[in-house]
Amino acid sequence: MFRLYHQPLSPFSRKIRLVLAEKKIDVELVEEKYWEKRLDFLRLNPGGKVPVLRKGSFVLGESSAIFEYLEETCPTPALLPRDPAARAEARRLQGWFDDKFHHEVTSNLVYERINKKLMGIGYPDSHKIKAGSKNIKYHLDYMGWLLETRDWLAGNSMSIADFTAAAHLSTLDYVNDVDWLRNRNVKEWYARIKSRPAFRALLIDQVTGFVPPDHYADLDF
Repeated sequence: MFRLYHQPLSPFSRKIRLVLAEKKIDVELVEEKYWEKRLDFLRLNPGGKVPVLRKGSFVLGESSAIFEYLEETCPTPALLPRDPAARAEARRLQGWFDDKFHHEVTSNLVYERINKKLMGIGYPDSHKIKAGSKNIKYHLDYMGWLLETRDWLAGNSMSIADFTAAAHLSTLDYVNDVDWLRNRNVKEWYARIKSRPAFRALLIDQVTGFVPPDHYADLDF
């Protein structure tokens, strides 16, 4: 059985948990407080980040690399389209959310509101929170624009792009930082992906000291 070292509100961990659940791969979840720099964990991943996937002597870090490994070794159901252009688009959007969206939104909102308290490293930076609240509007509008002509973010089939975006938005939804009324297409898309069996374990996550809004686990918002 695989073992996944993760943090409940890490979007990168959540992305891999969604992939594992969608592919029905058994996994043991190990919550890792990576900021404590535990020596045994650093031996697994000198980068000191989650998620880390382990099976026996096989150890792999970095969520995109983990996804590619799982997609190749457990190809059903596929989370990358067959068409090369569509595959490239799915990978592009995975990078968009894990890089641009993460730095402009997730790190400014979730990390400031929750991670700082968990790590005991001070108080939220109001300037970063304001920046994150402003930036998410652009990203929601961009997602809405994509969904005007597509069933899913990267095309007409669900892909890693959708799981990556949903992983980030679900962490933001935990702290009630998503305006679901801003774009109908985005809300309907999230309701569809939120209703998948793979999403259920994420919706029951609890972070000590933080209570999600009532709609967080409501499949009908």
